[in-house]
Amino acid sequence: MGNGKINEKIRRCRALKAVIDRFEGNYAVCETDNKKMINVAKSMIPPGAMEGDVLIINGINAIIDIEETKRLKSKAKTLMEDVWEK
Repeated sequence: MGNGKINEKIRRCRALKAVIDRFEGNYAVCETDNKKMINVAKSMIPPGAMEGDVLIINGINAIIDIEETKRLKSKAKTLMEDVWEK
């Protein structure tokens, strides 16, 4: 599926939650709740968004879900600490 079709699908959704995995060119590659990878145009993402940020994508823009981002980063930190303790 081409990037234009993916962005059109995002525009038609009521809201989509996704985590920024990485940036490639003019896109942020994001992982959705159902583990699918999608390309989101950087123009849709707030300035300052970083890898690991949780986005709520609604219409033609996105906002950073600060609380969910903090929760996921804390969970990842705890998991890493558990790994290194063993």
